[in-house]
Amino acid sequence: MFDADRLQEIWVTITRNKVRSLLTGFGVFWGIFMLIIMMGAGVGLQRGMFKGIKGFSTNSCFMGTSTTSVPYKGFQKGRMWNIHNRDMDVLTRSISELDVLSPILFGNRMPDNVVNGEHSGSYSVRGLHSNYENVENQFISRGRFINEIDVLQKRKVCIIGTKVYEDLFPKKGDPIGHYIRANGIYYQVVGVAEGVSNMSVGARTSECVSIPFTTMQQINNQGDIIHMLAATAKANYSVKDMEAQMKDILKASNNVAPDDTQAIWSFNMQEQFNMFNYLFIGIIILVWIVGSGTLIAGIVGVSNIMVVTVKERTKEIGIRRALGAKPLTIVSQIMSESLLLTAIAGLLGLTLGVLTLHLADIYWLQNAENVFLSDPMVSFGTAVTSAVILLICGLVAGAIPTMRALQVKAIDAIKEE
Repeated sequence: MFDADRLQEIWVTITRNKVRSLLTGFGVFWGIFMLIIMMGAGVGLQRGMFKGIKGFSTNSCFMGTSTTSVPYKGFQKGRMWNIHNRDMDVLTRSISELDVLSPILFGNRMPDNVVNGEHSGSYSVRGLHSNYENVENQFISRGRFINEIDVLQKRKVCIIGTKVYEDLFPKKGDPIGHYIRANGIYYQVVGVAEGVSNMSVGARTSECVSIPFTTMQQINNQGDIIHMLAATAKANYSVKDMEAQMKDILKASNNVAPDDTQAIWSFNMQEQFNMFNYLFIGIIILVWIVGSGTLIAGIVGVSNIMVVTVKERTKEIGIRRALGAKPLTIVSQIMSESLLLTAIAGLLGLTLGVLTLHLADIYWLQNAENVFLSDPMVSFGTAVTSAVILLICGLVAGAIPTMRALQVKAIDAIKEE
C-alpha cells in the first residue's frame, strides 16, 4: 500500500542530508581556497619585493661621514671630515675580503637643472665609478655605462635614467651622442639606464644623470673628496665584518677616535635582505597557521556530519551486521564517504584558488603600477602538500564516526528507532 507520509519522510531525510553535505563540503572548499589564496599572496609579495630590488648586490654596504662626537689628537668634537681618493687605496690594500669599492658623489638638484633644447626637468646628478655596476645593475637599455677611460680622462659624458630620457626626449629618438646640460655643464649622452626600480642610493637611477666621479670632482672643484662609499664583500665573507674593518681603517686614516660611533654612518644591505627573508618566512608560517585553522574547521564539519550520518543509519548498520556484514565493510563505506566528500570539496577549492591567482595576475597585477605583488602562484610542491593534507584530514574526519559504528551492537541497533 502506498504510504505518502513515509515517502515524504524519506524525501525530507534525503534533502536534509544533501543540504548538510553541501554546507560541510563548502567549509572544506572555503578552507583550502583561502589557504591557496593566502599562500599565493605571500609568495607573490616575496617575489614582488625581490623583483623590485633585483640586480642590487645583497652582500654590499654603504657608508659616509658625519660630525665627530669625541675629541681626538687635538681635534675638537663636532668636526666635519671627508673621505678622500687615497682612502680607497688604503682600504683596497688592507681588506682582503673587499671585492668592489665604488665612490659616489652627489651634485645639486635645482628646478629645471637638466635641459635638452626646449625640454627640461629637475633631476639628481651623481658621480659614479665604472665598477658601480657591480653594486647596482644599471639595466642599460641604450648605449653603455661609464667605463674606465671615462674615469681616467675625466670625460664629460653621462648616463641618463629612463625617466629623464622620457622627459627630455619626448619623441623617443635615439639620445646617444646628443648633448644635455646638467647644472650648467654640457655632457654627451652615452647610455640610458633603468637601474633597480625599488632601491635608490641618493635617488633612483631612472631619475638620475650619472657622470664619472672624477669629472664631478674636477667640475665642482672638490679636489679628491668622496661623499659616499659603496662596497661589496667576496663570496662567503661577512659584510658586517668587512664593514667594521672599513670603519676602523677610515677612522685611523683621518684622525677620528676609534670609539667614535657617530663619525661614520653605514647601511648594511645584507642585514636588510636577511630581515626581508625572515619576514617572509614569518608570513608563510602565519599563512599556514591561519589557513590550516580554516581547513581544520571544515574537516571538523565533515567529521560532525559523518557522526550524524552514522547515528541516523544505526538501525541499517545493525541489520547489516546481523546479516553477516563484516566490520571492514562498514568501516570502508563510512571512511570512503568522508574521504570522497573531503576530496571533492578540497580539490575544487584548490583548483579555484589557483585559477583565481592566475586570473588576478593576468588581468590586474601585470597591468598595475606600484604593486608589490608579482606572479602570486603556489608551487607544485605546495599543491601536492595541500592535496595530501586533504586526504589525511578526510581519513581523520571519518575515524571518529567509524569507531562509533564499530561499537554498535547488532541487537541494540535493530531495536533503536
